[in-house]
Amino acid sequence: MPLVTHSRYQPPFYLFNGHVQTIVPSILRSVPDVSYQRERVETEDGDFLDLDWSRLPNQHTDTLAIVSHGLEGDAGRPYVRGMVRALNRAGFDALAWNYRSCSGEMNRLLRTYHLGDTEDLDFVVRYALGKARYRRVYLTGFSAGGNVTLKYLGENPDKVPRQVERAAVFSVPTDLKSSSHYISRFQNRIYLNRFLKSLREKMRQKAELLPGQINLADIDQLQDFPQFDDRFTAPMHGFKSAEEYYEYSSSGRYLSGIRIPTLLVNAVNDPFLPPSCFPREVAEKSNYVFLETPQEGGHVGFAEGSPDGEYYSERRAIEFLTAQIPA
Repeated sequence: MPLVTHSRYQPPFYLFNGHVQTIVPSILRSVPDVSYQRERVETEDGDFLDLDWSRLPNQHTDTLAIVSHGLEGDAGRPYVRGMVRALNRAGFDALAWNYRSCSGEMNRLLRTYHLGDTEDLDFVVRYALGKARYRRVYLTGFSAGGNVTLKYLGENPDKVPRQVERAAVFSVPTDLKSSSHYISRFQNRIYLNRFLKSLREKMRQKAELLPGQINLADIDQLQDFPQFDDRFTAPMHGFKSAEEYYEYSSSGRYLSGIRIPTLLVNAVNDPFLPPSCFPREVAEKSNYVFLETPQEGGHVGFAEGSPDGEYYSERRAIEFLTAQIPA
């Protein structure tokens, strides 16, 4: 019954609520001591993915950790760089991959990425395994990247490469329909507007890249995720509607299929996550899904005042990934 009943996370006194715990790490944190080597790889459908590698210098390791970023994020975000640094410190090579359209250059095809797109994650895993002889692979992910990771592990567990041994994900909207409405609440409009501004700009770039393939009429009138996803995300990726997209892509429906030790940490005060994103019953019945629900943490926050600059999410991930018996 992998339900973690006690979390050791305590925020610094000055991060006094979920919004502050979300915003301050996002805008004030800096992780300068991470060096990436970027590699562009061609996908089978004629597109490309940009991979940012952080390998141990002058060392050989048989372990690779792959980091998946959040919605409209990239490998350069502080929370990704922080996790990469912690993984390197633990003795692992790290690979932070950028979703299509998220690496600083628009991808070639009409499609971009979506929150249930496990095919690209599978491509990255298999590409990395083919590039080097890693004996084990760990997966980590934040928010949207956590949803993709959980869905990947649970939808077809027999097809996940045997080298993928454990995973740790944070701040995951396991119920996309509910969370898409939850973030539309008045107190969350600052986050929603920031996401929508970025997404609208990408649609404009895509329309310029592919003339005649995207209708931008009234794009500025789309006021929430369900409207945007119904208009753009769903049809661009083969879904009939936002409703179908959310149903197919929500990782919550696949959690019972996971067959490797997997840690899910969702803070109770996360302003993005409704109650349906805390799958306690699934964790209680599972031998593999470990659910930890600290009272504090915000969304992709979990800041601490540690001298080494690491956050709780990073320390907790390393602890879980390397434990003899995860808990």
